Amino acid sequence: MGLLAVEDINKLCKNSLIEHLGISITEINANTVKATMPVDNRTKQPLGLLHGGSVMALVETVGSIGSYYLVDPEKFDVVGIEINGNHIGNTTCSFVYAIAYLIHHGRKTHVWNVDVFDENNVPISVCRITNMVLEKPGKQMKD
Repeated sequence: MGLLAVEDINKLCKNSLIEHLGISITEINANTVKATMPVDNRTKQPLGLLHGGSVMALVETVGSIGSYYLVDPEKFDVVGIEINGNHIGNTTCSFVYAIAYLIHHGRKTHVWNVDVFDENNVPISVCRITNMVLEKPGKQMKD
C-alpha cells in the first residue's frame, strides 16, 4: 500500500487512454490524488470546448489510481463501479487539473470526491467515483 511514487504511476499509465489524453499524475498520497490534463485536440469536442467525456476520463483516472495506491496490487484489483459528475463550467485555458479526495475507505469499496478546475482555478466539474476492491484469483481478503 502506498509504495508507488508519482513517476511509477505515470509509467504504469503508458500505452493507455490516460497517456493518449495527456493525463499526468502530479501528486499522490493516501487521501489525495492530483493530476493535470491538456485542453487540446485530444480532449475537446467539435465546437472547440472541453469534452465532458474527457473530464470524466480524468475523474475516473484519479479516483481509480487513488484506490490502486491504497491496496496491495499483488492481491487486489480496483475497478470503477459508479461515476457521476456535474459540469458547471468550461474553459479556453490550456489545461485542467483534478483533485480527488478520499471520503470512504472500506474493505471492498472506496469513494472519492473529485473536483476539476482550469488553470485559473475556475471550477469545471464536481464529481464522485466509487471503486470496488476485488481479490485476485487465489488470494484471500483478510479482515
